[in-house]
Amino acid sequence: MKKNATLFFCQNCGYESAKWMGQCPGCREWNTFAEEPKAPSVKGRSARAAELREPVSLGEICSDDQERLKTGIAELDQVLGGGIVPGSLVLVGGDPGIGKSTLLLQVCRVLSERLDRILYISGEESLQQIRLRAARIGEFSPALKLLCETNLADIEAIVLKMKPQMIVIDSIQTMYQESISSAPGSVSQIREATGVLLRLAKQQNIAVFIVGHVTKDGTVAGPRVLEHMVDTVLYFEGDRHASYRILRGVKNRFGSTNEIGVFEMTDRGLCEVANPSEYMLSGKPEGASGSVVVCVMEGTRPMLLEVQALVCRTNFGLPRRTAAGMDYNRLNLLMAVLEKRLSLPLSGYDAYVNIAGGVRMSEPAMDLGLVLAIISSYRDIPVPDRTIVFGEVGLSGEVRAVSMAQQRVQEARKLGFTRVILPESCLGQIKDSSGIELAGVATVKDAMAALQRTKNQS
Repeated sequence: MKKNATLFFCQNCGYESAKWMGQCPGCREWNTFAEEPKAPSVKGRSARAAELREPVSLGEICSDDQERLKTGIAELDQVLGGGIVPGSLVLVGGDPGIGKSTLLLQVCRVLSERLDRILYISGEESLQQIRLRAARIGEFSPALKLLCETNLADIEAIVLKMKPQMIVIDSIQTMYQESISSAPGSVSQIREATGVLLRLAKQQNIAVFIVGHVTKDGTVAGPRVLEHMVDTVLYFEGDRHASYRILRGVKNRFGSTNEIGVFEMTDRGLCEVANPSEYMLSGKPEGASGSVVVCVMEGTRPMLLEVQALVCRTNFGLPRRTAAGMDYNRLNLLMAVLEKRLSLPLSGYDAYVNIAGGVRMSEPAMDLGLVLAIISSYRDIPVPDRTIVFGEVGLSGEVRAVSMAQQRVQEARKLGFTRVILPESCLGQIKDSSGIELAGVATVKDAMAALQRTKNQS
C-alpha cells in the first residue's frame, strides 16, 4: 500500500490527520482516532466548469414560502416546524427499539395516500420483516415502495429512475460506497453516504429521512459532521420499556428547535398524546410531601410536570445527591442557596430529585418548584394538590421573572388548578386570572413562608 494511503479520522467530529493522536485537536476528546483508507480523489472536476451556475442577487430569488407536506401526525408536524419541507434532509436518532422505524413507517403510510411515489429503503430488515411490522399499523397504499439495499450507487440509480417525492433510509450506518474500502458505519462511509443523500435531496427536491444509531452516550453514532450536514435533527427520548416517547428537535433550519412531540407506544404503533400535561401528571400522589407540579415551556407549548424530592438524613459523612431528569450541578447550586439563605442544614442530608415520567428539562423556570419540593420533603409539609409553581431562583435567593407567564397560568387553569405560586415580578404580565389564585413571591424565604401557611391552614 502506498504511503499516506490511509488517514486517521476522529470518530467523534471527523477531524482528519496523517498520524494517530491521543487527543483530537477539533473536539478535544481522547482516544477517538481510527485508521481508515483514504477516500479516492474525484477526477474530471475541471470538465464541470461549464456547468457551474451563475450567482444571483437576493432580489432575483423567489421569496414565496414553500408549501410543506403535512404528515397527518400533529405532534411530528409541530416538531418539524409545520410539516416536511421538500428537498430537506432530516436525521432521526434514538435508542434501539424506541420507535424510529415505526414512526417513519407511519408517516409513509399517511403520505402514500396523497403522494404518488414514496420509497422506503432498509439496510437492516428484510421485506418480510417490514411487512410484519406494517401489519400492526394498518393498510398501506401501493404508492409506498420498499427496497432492501445498502449500495449507495444502486440506490442513487433507483432514485434517479423512480424520482420519489420522499425517501426513508433505515439506517445510515448500513450504507456503503464501493469506492471507499472502509467498512459500513465508519467515518468515511457515513460522511460519503450523507453527502450523496444530501445531493439527491437538493437537486431532485426530495424529502429524505435518515435513521441514525446512537452511542451509549445518547449521540448519533459517527462523526459530528453528520449533524452539521443535515437540515433537521430529531431525537427520540424516553425509556424504550415504557409506553411514552418524546420527540425533540435539536436542530431545525426551517423551524424552532424548542418544540417537542409526545407519543405513546401501543400495539397499533405510535399514537400522539394531545394533552401531554395531563398525561405526565397521571398517577400523581395526593397529600404527599416532596411532590410539586411545575410549569415549563417547550417552545410555544406549556407543559405541567411533577417534580419529586426526597430528603433524608445521611448515614455517611458525605451526603449523596441524585438528580434524574435535570442538571445535577443545578441541584447542588439550589441546595447551597437554601442552606445559605434559609439556614437549612442540608449538608447532613441526602437529596434525591426526580422528574416523573422520564422527561429531561433544563428550563430555569423549574427552579422554584424544585426548591419547594426540597423544602416540602425536608419539613414534611405537603404542597396542595391544585397548586403549580414556576420561577427562576438566583444565588441571592431572589425569585426572578420568567417568560410567557400568561400561557403558563392558562395551562394551569385548563387542567383545573386553583393556585399558582409565581415570581412577584410576573404578576404584571397576567392579564386574565379569573378562577385562579396568584401568589407572588420575591425570595425563597417568601416561598417557604407560603408553604408554612399552607400547613397551618390544613
